[in-house]
Amino acid sequence: MRGAKSAKWVVGAAVIALAATACSSSDDSGDKKSGGNKASSSSDGVVRAWWGDPQNPLEPANTNEVQGGKVLDMIFMNLKEYDPKTGKAMLEAADSITSTDQQNFTIKIKPDLKFSDGTPVTAKSFVDAWNYGALVTNKQLNAYFFADIQGYDAVHPSDDPTAKPTAQTMSGLKVVDDHTFTVALKQKFSTWPDRLGYKAFAPLPAEFFSNHAAYLAKPVGDGPYMIESYKKGSSMKLVPNPNYTGPSKPKNKGVLLKVYTSSDTAYADLQSGNLDVLDDIPAADLSHVKSDLSDRYLNQPAGIIQTFSFPMYEKEWSKPGMDKVRLGISMAIDRKTITDKIFQGTRTPAADLTSPVLGAAGGYSDTLAGDSVKYDPAKAKQLIQEGGGLPGGHMTLGYNADSGSHKEWVDAVCNSINNVLGDNKACVGAPTGTFADFRNQITKGQMKQPFRSGWQMDYPLIDDFITPLYATGGSSNDSKYSNKTVDNLINQANAEADTTKSVQLYQQAETQILKDMPIVPLWYQNAQCGWSDKVSNVTVNSFSYPVFTDITVN
Repeated sequence: MRGAKSAKWVVGAAVIALAATACSSSDDSGDKKSGGNKASSSSDGVVRAWWGDPQNPLEPANTNEVQGGKVLDMIFMNLKEYDPKTGKAMLEAADSITSTDQQNFTIKIKPDLKFSDGTPVTAKSFVDAWNYGALVTNKQLNAYFFADIQGYDAVHPSDDPTAKPTAQTMSGLKVVDDHTFTVALKQKFSTWPDRLGYKAFAPLPAEFFSNHAAYLAKPVGDGPYMIESYKKGSSMKLVPNPNYTGPSKPKNKGVLLKVYTSSDTAYADLQSGNLDVLDDIPAADLSHVKSDLSDRYLNQPAGIIQTFSFPMYEKEWSKPGMDKVRLGISMAIDRKTITDKIFQGTRTPAADLTSPVLGAAGGYSDTLAGDSVKYDPAKAKQLIQEGGGLPGGHMTLGYNADSGSHKEWVDAVCNSINNVLGDNKACVGAPTGTFADFRNQITKGQMKQPFRSGWQMDYPLIDDFITPLYATGGSSNDSKYSNKTVDNLINQANAEADTTKSVQLYQQAETQILKDMPIVPLWYQNAQCGWSDKVSNVTVNSFSYPVFTDITVN
């Protein structure tokens, strides 16, 4: 993911040769010289930041990827929000969320809340939004997050978008008055309220339902910023929302998100003063970023894990015996060499399916994956051969070429697999030009070969690293993996009031997932961010997003 330079590392003969050539692989912007839109600059109090076009229009229940999520975090205030430093879920739009049995909840929202268009935020704003998100005919990617509410099965009888719902709204949602609504869940779920900071649960204004096209053209939220303009493929301008009354009022005059198609171009713009904030440092620049930016660079743990998924809906990857092949592929990857040589200490080899930011009490384990992520060339080759070999004798590894230095690590992973198998064409990278196109292929089930599937947490619970990705029908279960044992353990974990026991059940589910290996865990990713000398107070939250509201313009 870089432009100006290329980098090549050759690791000793005892290990593997990792050829990592820099490429234009990040979400960078249109104008290669200036980074695009020149109408705003840091001199007018506006922060200019790197961005990649989101996959879909910004509907909260239909956005489950990082670039769209970055905007939703800026324009919506949920019932709860996550503390930027600790990740702890704190009441925000909600005045209170109470329950006597951990199954039936009463939610009171704060009075006098307004959307950026001046209309009131009411209990109905949440109930209508959640019902819309759940209804199968609305084809929302995040519908699964409402599956715990009573009546979900009536509005979403299956994941088939042609399914006929028997109701239009969920029976478990009731509006009591303008500031109160109740939620009845299918079973006890003690940590359910902490999910409510995830943007799928955001409220929606009346315009969303009365003039949907107008909303999609210029989304309206209740958060610290509002959208002033958006040109797809170029930029989005956000300005402070005058109706926002929450605690995170912007300390700047706005944010200009500039779309890049090469992180190399973005990094060059950062150094030349044409960009203020870049949270996607190219891998080839990691060795010298500290000297380039001095104290204007941070590198800290974040709730992100990089993986790649197998298309379990394709028979050649899911037939009997392929579990050995999938496991062998995982064991053929030299994670430590790749993270050391390419990512310069900004990645850590994965030992489970979660993230170290959760801590042991939250479900992280540095031993759970065991030998399945251990580099063992002899065992890896044996397993792949015993399982019948790579389908057709070779595999491709799909990735989006516009962000994240994906070409470098995909090439390195394939080289590692190829060295184990003694065939330099056994695995090759398969780039897709943009993140949006790449995600569209995945959500449509068009991937026939393994593909990149990294995960950035939505909320700091082990549930978020397991349920949406591996439960049958999960909102981000891109591999279409399904295992009844895993589903049962997830349900038991959700219903368990004791947090320690709940975490243990999730970890049992995780153990089964790793045995099946529908995905390959690679490494945990740190949050990185660089900024220009024109801005100050730049921090990054535990989700890896810059805390834009705190940034000041010098």
